[in-house]
Amino acid sequence: MTTVEQVAATDWRGAGDRIEALITASAAGGAVARQRAEELVRLVVDLYGAGLERLLELLHERGALSDDVLDALAADELVASLLLVHNLHPESASTRVAKALEAVAPAGEAALIDITAEGIARVRLTASGCSSAPLKAAVESAIADAAPEVVTIEVVEPDRSAGTIIPVGSLFSRVGPAPAEAP
Repeated sequence: MTTVEQVAATDWRGAGDRIEALITASAAGGAVARQRAEELVRLVVDLYGAGLERLLELLHERGALSDDVLDALAADELVASLLLVHNLHPESASTRVAKALEAVAPAGEAALIDITAEGIARVRLTASGCSSAPLKAAVESAIADAAPEVVTIEVVEPDRSAGTIIPVGSLFSRVGPAPAEAP
């Protein structure tokens, strides 16, 4: 990859921030100028969304939208982000969230319980105390990036207040009879 290609490949990451800055700057021209800038962005986004949807339809109609192609589209950060914006991502929100959790907590400290129809993601964290705060922040960020349709994240931490109860009888189950004392 040439230097120009590398720069072009990473420029898209800041595009959202730049667009927002331009819309905010257009407010200096008054409310009408800001409304027009926002409408322009909406129209362009809708046009690109329709184009992406048609592209996927054409690939599907020609049998070129295989599982391998869908996996490649989902794995490409730029393409996946565009598909997310237009609700065209080939993976379910649950799959995307599970993958994101695996990436931020590979040892299994975070697991998706479910995502409700209302867009509430419930996640179980196994870390507790001081160590759970950074993990919780990483989990929330990962879910927001992977599934923008999730509107609320509920973190369920394990209840460590109740200890494990061991039945008294089991304490003596392996204890043999007392050895006989010598006379």
